[in-house]
Amino acid sequence: MTWRGLLVSVRDAEEAVAALEGGAAIIDVKEPAHGPLGRPGPDAVAAVAAIVAGRRPWTLAGGELSERAATAAAAWCPPGLAPPAAIKIGLANAAGTDWQARLADVFAGFPPGTRPVAVAYADWRRAGSPEPGAVIAAAATLGCAAVLVDTFDKAAAGLFDACAARQPAAWVRAAHDAGLAVAVAGRIGLEEIPGAWALGPDVVAVRSAVCSNGRFGRVSAALVRRAVTLGYAAVTGPAS
Repeated sequence: MTWRGLLVSVRDAEEAVAALEGGAAIIDVKEPAHGPLGRPGPDAVAAVAAIVAGRRPWTLAGGELSERAATAAAAWCPPGLAPPAAIKIGLANAAGTDWQARLADVFAGFPPGTRPVAVAYADWRRAGSPEPGAVIAAAATLGCAAVLVDTFDKAAAGLFDACAARQPAAWVRAAHDAGLAVAVAGRIGLEEIPGAWALGPDVVAVRSAVCSNGRFGRVSAALVRRAVTLGYAAVTGPAS
């Protein structure tokens, strides 16, 4: 998987088509009604995978570690289709538990070729999750391909307001120093996309910014295209 570019989270096949038309680099399947990392139903996963597989990498929101025990590989992979490139697992309410061992058990159940992604919540106290530095350190020892820095409470502040101003960039640097790719997310608005890229991540992940009516609206190809353009300008700089 190429860990670079704009990731768009979609709920269904129609939204996946819009994300592809808009130029998203990675398509993520997620059900926002189920939480910040809401695991989608198998029908939605299969429908999105059938459209996206072979055209872009696709990833899956796997929910929170506290929501499930280890899951068999077949439960993550639509029958007859290529498995997701990566699955993200959140750690809400895992602080003070043996979350590293439990996370390793879940990762062991992923399909062959699917890379694990641990989620570090910027609002970790609100989430009851381990602090991001601990998540990054564990991810490096558990074979993760990447760390996602996200926010847990989607009704509260976004990434840039959920923690001290310098923390997101410090987490990105720490993950890179550990040999991990890094995605940043957390109610990043269109106007904040250049600032998100300025943190130095490999991936900027969005949903609400590219939906016609916020997080629970519908993904718009035009808004995805705008987000891609803003990201390209932020990475390459102004034309000379």
